[in-house]
Amino acid sequence: MAAAGTKRKQEGSSPAPAPAPAPKAAKTTKSTTGVKASGVQDDMQPQLALIAQSNRTAFEKRVWTALCGIPRGRVTTYGLLSAHLGSSPRAVGNALRRNPFAPDVPCHRVVATGMTLGGFKGRWPRDGEGITLDEKRSLLRGEGIWFDDKGRVLGPPWVGWT
Repeated sequence: MAAAGTKRKQEGSSPAPAPAPAPKAAKTTKSTTGVKASGVQDDMQPQLALIAQSNRTAFEKRVWTALCGIPRGRVTTYGLLSAHLGSSPRAVGNALRRNPFAPDVPCHRVVATGMTLGGFKGRWPRDGEGITLDEKRSLLRGEGIWFDDKGRVLGPPWVGWT
């Protein structure tokens, strides 16, 4: 009889209970870092929609979408952003200058390679100061960015695309 019982199990006449279905994942889940697998900040979906619906160039849209991946309270450089996009820093700067969604699409989070502020709103003041740089500095300070006594951003640039 033991053989018959074994045979039934092998033939599958007494199937094992089916595993419970996996719980459905939420449509949008927040990661511990606040960055989705796509490299975009969790809270940037409205800005991404504006970018996608705009009638701007494909390159400008790529640049502005990349900006949405820079975390609040962090900065990157024109050079790092351009390397990520496979472009030149000047082309990236021109796209940032034409950003109609600033500061919601955070071009203020991009600084010069030496961690100086660089330009803002299409202007690069000759004397290193001016209302536009004061505004950029204020936006960055509001996000918790610190500056040294020469006006350079403290800390390393963000390179989270790599």
